[in-house]
Amino acid sequence: MWQKRGLIARMLWPASLLYALARTLSGALYRLGLRRPERVGVPVIVVGNLYTGGTGKTPLVIELVTRLKQRGWHPGVVTRGYGGTARQARMVTVNCDAAECGDEPVLIAAATGAPVAIGHDRVAAARLLRSMHPSCNVLIADDGLQHPRLGRDLEIALIHARGLGNGWLLPAGPLRDPPRRLRRVDAVVFNGHVQPVRIYSPFFHLRSEISDAYCLAHPERRASLAEIQHQQAHGTLRVLAACGIGAPEVFFQMLRDHGLQFQMMALPDHYAYRTSPFPRNGVDRILITEKDAVKCRADRALAHDERLWVVPLHSSVDRRLTDMIETRLHTVKDGSEVA
Repeated sequence: MWQKRGLIARMLWPASLLYALARTLSGALYRLGLRRPERVGVPVIVVGNLYTGGTGKTPLVIELVTRLKQRGWHPGVVTRGYGGTARQARMVTVNCDAAECGDEPVLIAAATGAPVAIGHDRVAAARLLRSMHPSCNVLIADDGLQHPRLGRDLEIALIHARGLGNGWLLPAGPLRDPPRRLRRVDAVVFNGHVQPVRIYSPFFHLRSEISDAYCLAHPERRASLAEIQHQQAHGTLRVLAACGIGAPEVFFQMLRDHGLQFQMMALPDHYAYRTSPFPRNGVDRILITEKDAVKCRADRALAHDERLWVVPLHSSVDRRLTDMIETRLHTVKDGSEVA
């Protein structure tokens, strides 16, 4: 529905006007100086999107944190903790319960080793992280284009294959901000093959790939996707691919590109895995994403199900984006713009 301006979208369009009015009024408070963004003492980079749902922000955040650490920075990550029950600001570690903290923050902590803080109040989360990790000298906010209260020094908008959909705001369309919001960001990152979009900032490309898998119950057991495909071609290996992510078709297509044949199970984004959705019989191997694995490990039965194999996603972004970020960081690191 969100890709076209069909009948249902047109019926919902009046509600989009109300949403647009609310967004405009909120933004006007900051433009008129009635409210001011709150600084947290270090440079802040916001990674966000206009299209609601999964666009690949988490892989991009992981990549940027990794790149900045390689260049000698000490980044931390602030995020809402979507999908978790925790509302107050708190730190997240690899051992935290994804049901409380959200799956993506736990995944970021595990993948990067960087300090991660969550909270509906992002400013409070940022201050908590800085108090717990005073060596942190740059913060990356996972999502945040629509949360101007947190002062920032650089904004990056991520656009995926669905582009901007039908170009309308929620609920008639998929957008949380109108397309003109792209005029004010510092950079745009295209995730995959993207439909034509008018942009006004430097643009970069995020590339992702999968190549191997490991058994959830026994991580030391590994196999390349080529090996799994070979087993299928020379035997009767029955494979199920399952994921609870925003764009399941991307994961499925990556597996197909490696020659795999499988049944598909597309679960809701941030699926909690409170009960196993998998069939007990008829499947020899179940391929899941790292985001799903974070929650499956918390369930005793799923954590010991040797049919579950995790397929990590490896992402990379143009080096020019890291260069651009580092140039901006050097500009503000004296504290004059982040106090």
